[in-house]
Amino acid sequence: MKIELAYGKNGLVVELPEENLTVIEPRFMAGVPDEKAALLAAMRNPVASPPLRELVGPHTTIVIVFCDITRPMPNNRVLPVLLEEIEATGAKRSNITLINATGTHRPNSQAELAEMLGTDIAENYRVINHNGHDRGTLTHLGLSSFGAEAWIATEYLKADVKILTGFIEPHFFAGFSGGPKMVCPGVAGLQTVMHAHGATMVGSPKATWGITYGNPIHDEIREIAAMAGSDFSINVTLNKEHAITNVFAGDVWESHKLGCEFVRETAMRAVPAAFDIVITTNSGYPLDQNLYQAVKGMTAAALVVKPGGAIIAASECRDGIPEHGNFKDILKMRPDPKSLLELINSPGFEMFDQWEAQMQAQVQLKARVFVKSDFLSDQQIRDAMLEPCHDIAETVEMLKGIYGPDATVCVLPQGPQTVPYIAEIREPALV
Repeated sequence: MKIELAYGKNGLVVELPEENLTVIEPRFMAGVPDEKAALLAAMRNPVASPPLRELVGPHTTIVIVFCDITRPMPNNRVLPVLLEEIEATGAKRSNITLINATGTHRPNSQAELAEMLGTDIAENYRVINHNGHDRGTLTHLGLSSFGAEAWIATEYLKADVKILTGFIEPHFFAGFSGGPKMVCPGVAGLQTVMHAHGATMVGSPKATWGITYGNPIHDEIREIAAMAGSDFSINVTLNKEHAITNVFAGDVWESHKLGCEFVRETAMRAVPAAFDIVITTNSGYPLDQNLYQAVKGMTAAALVVKPGGAIIAASECRDGIPEHGNFKDILKMRPDPKSLLELINSPGFEMFDQWEAQMQAQVQLKARVFVKSDFLSDQQIRDAMLEPCHDIAETVEMLKGIYGPDATVCVLPQGPQTVPYIAEIREPALV
């Protein structure tokens, strides 16, 4: 059976025997017939909010937060419509600032911004990269009830009207993306992100796919986002072709809830039992740019792999491990996943990017993890405590020699866009 995996920009076809093979994908939703019309309708008939046009005017200062290059958000299709709607009120272009919600990620280059936003917006609007590492660009809002020092981008806070844009997909420890995550971690300071993504928070059993309320990470994210404030939110949902399938606009809390329920219905898929071998992806470009991001696909696979089983993660990783950040260094601090987890959970240990290493190590305590990548060397993969895979079909055959010829195989062609769960263990309708 030939299966096309979401891999890089062009995909990867793998051929596997059909016996004992299960392929799991989200329920396909066609794109809306007219994206501009859908966006305008949502902005003019929002959830629990006045229409956007009633919030802005000729003298309003406006900040718009958008997703960085690690996300497949169609900024270049959403932002032109949003800006057109804003400027129709007489709002001055000089009063509009667009902030790239990098969180603790690297800044995006001018060429990348042009690719993400379109040349017209990148060249004719004030566009800035958030820098959570520079305390001079942040304002302190106080302490959250969880104990986090809330530092938020001053450029965001000083605007009269704050608009969040993003897309909603399942998230491996925050439940779902979008909504308040555009504030924290999107435009939050490093210290704030470190607390929200701390070892205790990430280690909570409720810090997982599909859970927002009751998830300590998402609970803190919402609290910090409320401290910072927002006036309007626009979230879209996407299918595997990155077409917009729905738009949720208005009050950040209420519109995000509706969007999460919509995604839950399409993304969460029940299976009767765990599998010996699970093949996953990281949803293709841009999500599979580096190994750091590829941990998401590994954790999706871990939901339905047997203890002691194997995961094969196909992730192009054209951006490497990456070289920036601490992820690659943390992975080298201990020789195996168990001792690395002990280090991360030890009193006083704190390095940004530790949450990704923590999630990877947790997966590896359950299963072997192989990585298929065209941009990582075998040594780079081994240095990350993972096992190289040159050919997925050959690796599956090798693993069947270990687990037996009747070993069960599951494929998640879209990786973390699918959230599989074992029906007898978990209810799909989590809040």
